[in-house]
Amino acid sequence: MIHPQTSPSFQTALTLGSALLFAALPICAISAEFQAPQPAPVSFVNEVVPILTKLGCNGGTCHGKATGQNGFKLSLFGFEPDEDYEHLVYEQRGRRLTPSAPEESLLITKGAASVPHGGGRRLEPGTAPHTALTQWIAQGMPNDLEDPARPRLLGIEVLPKGLLMKAGESQTLKVNARFSDGTTRDITHFASLEVNTKGMAAVDENSGTFTMGTRPGSVSVMARYQDKVSIFRATLPVGAPVVDLPPERNFIDKAIFSRLREIGMPPSPLCDDSTFLRRVTLDLAGRLPSAEEARLFLSGTASDKRARKIDALLESAEYADTFANYWSALLRNRRGDIPNTRDPSHIHGNFAFHGWIRESLYRNKPYDKFVRELLTAAGQSSDSPAVTWYRQVNTQIQQTEDTAQLFLGVRIQCAQCHHHPYEQWSQRDYYSLGAYFSQLDRVVSKNQMAEFIVSTKRIEPQATHKKTGEKLLPAAIGSPAPPLSADDDARTALADWLVEKSNPYFAKALVNRYWKILFNRGIVDPEDDIRDTNPPSHPELLEALANEFRNTGYDLKKLLRLFANSSTYQLASAPNAHNTDDSQYFSRYYARRLSAEQLLDAVNTLTGTTDNWPNQPASTRSVQLPDSSYNTGGILREFGRPDSSTACTCERQSMASLGQSLLLATSDQIQNKLGANLGTARKLAKDTTRDNAAKLEDFYLMAFARTPTKTETEVALRHLAVAGAAKDPATAIQNAWEDLLWATLSSGEFLLNH
Repeated sequence: MIHPQTSPSFQTALTLGSALLFAALPICAISAEFQAPQPAPVSFVNEVVPILTKLGCNGGTCHGKATGQNGFKLSLFGFEPDEDYEHLVYEQRGRRLTPSAPEESLLITKGAASVPHGGGRRLEPGTAPHTALTQWIAQGMPNDLEDPARPRLLGIEVLPKGLLMKAGESQTLKVNARFSDGTTRDITHFASLEVNTKGMAAVDENSGTFTMGTRPGSVSVMARYQDKVSIFRATLPVGAPVVDLPPERNFIDKAIFSRLREIGMPPSPLCDDSTFLRRVTLDLAGRLPSAEEARLFLSGTASDKRARKIDALLESAEYADTFANYWSALLRNRRGDIPNTRDPSHIHGNFAFHGWIRESLYRNKPYDKFVRELLTAAGQSSDSPAVTWYRQVNTQIQQTEDTAQLFLGVRIQCAQCHHHPYEQWSQRDYYSLGAYFSQLDRVVSKNQMAEFIVSTKRIEPQATHKKTGEKLLPAAIGSPAPPLSADDDARTALADWLVEKSNPYFAKALVNRYWKILFNRGIVDPEDDIRDTNPPSHPELLEALANEFRNTGYDLKKLLRLFANSSTYQLASAPNAHNTDDSQYFSRYYARRLSAEQLLDAVNTLTGTTDNWPNQPASTRSVQLPDSSYNTGGILREFGRPDSSTACTCERQSMASLGQSLLLATSDQIQNKLGANLGTARKLAKDTTRDNAAKLEDFYLMAFARTPTKTETEVALRHLAVAGAAKDPATAIQNAWEDLLWATLSSGEFLLNH
C-alpha cells in the first residue's frame, strides 16, 4: 500500500502546484512566507483521534458501530488508531482528505455540515478541533502511532475535582493530561465531556463550561481522552439546617450524616418499631413477622431489642433460605439453557448446588472461602456440588465475564471486542483474565445424577486474543500475575489473587452488592458496575466498609449486622420537606416493592394458604425454591422472579405493571387463596371465641406488624356489621373477611417494604 505523501502522483502534483504558486508570488511574498512561523505538527494519536471521539464521530451510533455508517467506519471511541488512520487516509482512494485544500476535505465539510451530513453539524469553524484537523491535513496527515518520540499519555485530571454550587451557577472546567516526556498539557478542547445525569446539569464541550441545574443533588462530568478518564463532581446543596440528627451508632451513620450536613438535607426520623420489625424481617428472613412475633416485639422495653432481633434473624434458617435464593439466581442455578424450559436431568445438580449455597450461608462460611471453592470446584456434582456452576457458565467467555461481574463488580463484557468505552480495560485484559479458565475440561459422567465431571487439562494456560491472534498468559485485571505451568491449576492462582487483601475490587464489590440488598441502592449503582466513570455516592464510606469486611475475615453476617444496626438503615421512609427528591444520599429509607418470592409468601401468610411445588416438601416457601424452573406463572412470573440466565441482578424486574394489578384483582390464583376452605377468611368468619376487634388486631399484626388505626378499625367493623345483618350472614361474613383480605394485600403498605 502506497502512502499518498510518498506516491509518485502525489509528489508530482505537489511539486507542480508549488512551482505555479511560487511563480505567481512576488519575491517579497515568498520571503515572508518562508519567514512565517510554522505550526507545530499535529499528533494523530494525541489530537486527531481524541477530536473524533469528542465530536461523536466514532460513537456506537455513528461511524464507530460495527458496520460503520454510510460506508465510513471508525474504531469505537478511537481505541484502534491504526485502523482509523487506514480508513481516513487510504480508504476510498483518499477522497475524505484533500491536503492541497484542507478546508475542502470531506472530513471537514461533512463535520461542519457545509455539505449534507446525516450526523448534523459537529465541527464549529474557528474552534480548536477545527483548527487542529485542518492543520493536520495541511501537514500531509502525519501518522505518529509508531513514532518513539511521540509522548505517551499517562493520565488525565479534570480541575476542579469537585464543588458545592448554586442553582444556575457555571464553572469552567480544565482537563490536564500528563505525558511520558514529563509535560502537562491543557487538553480541554480535545477531551470529551459528558454529564452522567443530563436533567441535573449541562456542559458545553467547546468551552468546557459546566452549568448547574436547579435540582438539588450531586452530578458528575466524565472527561475522556484516549483511554483515560477523570471525574468532576458538583453538588447543589439543599441548604436547610440539619439539627436533631438520629444517634450515630457506627461509622456508617457518621459518614452519611456528615454528608447530609454538608449539603443541608435533614434526614427523616427513625422509623417506629412496627416498621423496623417488618422491614428487617423481610430483608434478612424473607418473610412477614408473625402476629405473635410482632406483639412480643412491640411490647418489649429493652433498649437493645432491635439489635437482638437482628442477631436472631441472622442465626435463623430463614436467613440462609433468603440469601441462598439471591445467590442461586446470580450463579445461574437453572435447568436447561433456554429461558422457560426445564431439563429434568439437571434436577440433582440444581438441588445439590442450592443446598451447598444454603449450607455455606447458614454456617457463615467466609466469603473468600465460598468464592474460592466455587471457582476451583472439580469433580462431579454429587461429590462437589459447586461444579454445577460450570454447567451453565460453560464457556471461557461466560466464565470470564461472570467472574468479573460477580466477584469484582466489573462489567468487562465490552472488552471482548474492543476497549471498554468507559473504563481502562482492554481486550488484552479481557483475554488474559479468561486464560485462567483455559485448562478447564468437562466430560459427561456415567453417573446420571452427577451429569458431568470437571477437571483440568495438563496444558499451559493461555487464551487467544480474538483480534490479533496473540497467545496471552493469565493475568489479573489491573495487575501482573506470576507465571504458571501446565502442572498448575490456573483457577487456584485466580482465586489467590481475588481474595488478597490488596485486591481493590473483591471486598468492595461484595460490600456494595449487600448494601444494595438492604438500602435499595448501591453506594455505586448499579451495584455490579464499579468503575471510575460511575463514581460512588460516598467513596470514603465504601472504602471503609471494604476494609472492615476484610478485617473481619470476610464475615457476611457481621457485615449485614453492621448495616442493619445503623440508624441509616432504620430511618423512616416517609420524606420530610427537604428530602423528597433524594435518591443518592440515604437521608431516608428507600421503600421498594416486595420481591416476587416475598410477595407470594406474604400472600400465603395472610390468606393462610400454601403452594404445592414439584419435588418439594409440603409448605415449602417460594423463597426456598432451589432454581428458576418454578417460575411457571402467577405471582412469581408476573412480579419478576429471575430466570437465572445471567449474572446480573437487573434480571429481577421491580417495575410496576398493569399485569400485576390485573393479577391481584382478577386472577384465579388470588381468588382461590382468598376463599380457601382452610384459609384465613373462613377461619376468621367461623371464630366465635373472639370479637371482631380482637380478630382484626391479629389480622393487622400479621399483615403490617402493627395494630389498626382508629379509622381502619371503624371502617372494617362497620363492613363486618353490615355483613352480619344480611339474609345469609355466614356467607356474607366470610365474603366480608375476604374483602378485607383483598383490600389489604392490594394496598401499597402491604406490597412495599418501607
